[in-house]
Amino acid sequence: MRLLFLGINYDPEIISIAVYSSGLCEYMARNGVDTKVVTAKPYFPQWRVFEGWRGPFWKRRKTAAGADVVHCPLYVPRIPSGAKRILHHASFALTAAPVTLWRALVWRPDVVFVIGPSMVAAPVGWLAARIGGAKAWLHIQDFEVEAAFATGLIQEESRTGRAAMAFERWVLRRFDKTSSISRPMLDKLRKKQVPEKNIYELRNWANLEKVTPIKGVSPMKAALGIETPYVALYSGNLSNKQGLEVLPEIARHLAHRDDVTLLICGDGPMRAELVASAESLTNIRFLPLQPLEKLSELLGVADVHLLPQIEGAADVMLPSKLTNMLASGRPVVATAHKGTALGDEVEGAGVLTPPGDGKAAASAVEALLDNPDLRSELGDAARVRALERWDMDAILGNLQLEFEVLAREREAVVGG
Repeated sequence: MRLLFLGINYDPEIISIAVYSSGLCEYMARNGVDTKVVTAKPYFPQWRVFEGWRGPFWKRRKTAAGADVVHCPLYVPRIPSGAKRILHHASFALTAAPVTLWRALVWRPDVVFVIGPSMVAAPVGWLAARIGGAKAWLHIQDFEVEAAFATGLIQEESRTGRAAMAFERWVLRRFDKTSSISRPMLDKLRKKQVPEKNIYELRNWANLEKVTPIKGVSPMKAALGIETPYVALYSGNLSNKQGLEVLPEIARHLAHRDDVTLLICGDGPMRAELVASAESLTNIRFLPLQPLEKLSELLGVADVHLLPQIEGAADVMLPSKLTNMLASGRPVVATAHKGTALGDEVEGAGVLTPPGDGKAAASAVEALLDNPDLRSELGDAARVRALERWDMDAILGNLQLEFEVLAREREAVVGG
């Protein structure tokens, strides 16, 4: 079976959607699927093309698992505003188009799999599938248009906002299969009139071999120079669509305690703003992203994980970092309402507090730190949930079966 993958984020990026894009393609390549990837040069979360990757040329490589990857040049804004993000995604669609269309025409894949973001590149994937006689699959990691509305990057009633919604409707109705990562997000596909037979739940996953609970104190805590008994950790992308401005507020409400450090590990366009907001606080520390091979040890530093999310975004995206947080066997304090996509995943394995309410989140952190039995109970439940819902081999094994069904359907059409 032949799989052609199109998506803007991929290894060597080590967080967010890149983890799942790379994991999917590497799994397929290791398990007998002939896999070709068209992606961008790595830039995330720094919003700067990585050293050694700059320049106006395409770069091709073969991964250890056997996937054939082409990295395309693209425009990367230093400060990604709404208009600049659109231009950023459009530049990827433009440079990815000739590679994707040529591979579809010459190589004739069975399935063309497109991941959003970037939705702007989705028509390229759809056209490639039609040219190559393949089945077209669109996977939604987050609803970019609604996320842009929720974060204020685009105004819903503006000409740009209306055009973006019309474009999304056009794209969603053209793929043979459309998937997303949670039940509420699947419900959104139904509301957007995607046919039920085309909808598939493809959850994000945790690599349960690489992320294992650490009993006791993680050795990384001393290596990072943290001396307080407790740590509340946020690790990941620092962008404006996540409600991260609540983190310094949480630290401010915990300032009366000298036994807890709020640790932020990450990079992104909001880093400078967060550092400035926390300037007067002594109980908050900022560190860069840690090496991927240290992921378990880093997550094990946490007594409590922090997962902010803005009001209105809880059903249009599900933070990719959640799976590994839960796999680490530590409870999560998430700023989301009950009944939302994020709320459903965290409830019973952590504590939900209202979005944007730093005082409530700080109170939840305190309650967990002061109750080791509850912290342990919720942490154990988090690990069990990861095992039950987010096992990588189970999720990607089922996806491979779906690909094979589509490949047989394609063969039947071509042979008939």
